[in-house]
Amino acid sequence: QVQLVESGGGLVQVGGSLRLSCAASGRAVSTRVMAWFRQAPGKERDFVAGINRNEDSTYYTDSVKGRSTISRDNAKNTVYLQMNSLKPEDTAVYYCALRERLLPPGIYHRPLDYDYWGQGTQVTVSS
Repeated sequence: QVQLVESGGGLVQVGGSLRLSCAASGRAVSTRVMAWFRQAPGKERDFVAGINRNEDSTYYTDSVKGRSTISRDNAKNTVYLQMNSLKPEDTAVYYCALRERLLPPGIYHRPLDYDYWGQGTQVTVSS
């Protein structure tokens, strides 16, 4: 049974930083594509960042590129999302996702391409 548990969200002021964590069990995060998505009220769930399996290639949506870093600690079986220079438009529930399928290779951007999800963690950026 795969479980993903996010933590690290909270209330932060504009320009602040947060590090989100996604602790996985049931699968080694190093063997799967992992991603972060976010969903603001009344909006669709959008891709934020992803990290490929077995390597450290990453991909970011344009709105967070240069401000965010996705990383992985294989020993802790945890994926992180470091977010800096936070803006009000970053306010959303952030979800960790794991893609169970190994093929075709690559980092996918659609929610339906991921098979397991965490419960989400709220990030609120106040101005």
